[in-house]
Amino acid sequence: MADVEDIARRLCNIIASPDTVTGLINGWLSVPLDYGYLVYGIFDTDTRYARETQRIRMFTAIKNDILNYENIFNAVKIIFKEFNRYLTEAEQDKLYRTVTTSIAGRISTNIIASTIAKHVIERTSFTFVVFKGKDNPITALSTLLLFGGMAERSIRTSDKLKSDAPEVYELLRHRDYDLLYFLFADAVQPFVDAIHAGYSEGKPVFNQIIKKVNEKLNTHTTAGVYE
Repeated sequence: MADVEDIARRLCNIIASPDTVTGLINGWLSVPLDYGYLVYGIFDTDTRYARETQRIRMFTAIKNDILNYENIFNAVKIIFKEFNRYLTEAEQDKLYRTVTTSIAGRISTNIIASTIAKHVIERTSFTFVVFKGKDNPITALSTLLLFGGMAERSIRTSDKLKSDAPEVYELLRHRDYDLLYFLFADAVQPFVDAIHAGYSEGKPVFNQIIKKVNEKLNTHTTAGVYE
């Protein structure tokens, strides 16, 4: 059963202060995390064939230039579009009014999506420094992603999304965006949780979440953190 209070609190923090997603983004380079995934992948022989199939799909996606700002932005926007599908335009305007008041609130999801994509790219730019001595840093990064711990992280995060929120996974899988999900998963998790609650438990539960969000935004418009 969905934790309505917890989902609403996490949604509030991001909607009211989009820049808070900065601390929720691992980006490409997270050495301890990726070493852990790499070691886990070495010893996990039961799913090796399935992961090799995923690696082939990843290689093809990389060749098709999936690793860029536009694709990351579009992947996040797909999730927000599904989230907004549960809301009327008036409800969207009311929910996102704290992001900006100069335009329709529903358009503000572009601001949040852009913020997430921007920070992912900034973290990626840090990774470029590691490979600044290479002739082609993009090739070096792609190779690292394909064969290293990040490949394991990408594949397993995609698998977890498929298990936890299959309706969101299917939306991203169509364009291989599920392979990018590990880059920004934590930043969009409350939106994914709300979507899954609406999908699995019905619109009334989703409406409860949104009601709680609006209550928190009305009560704590300047607090920054919602309890």
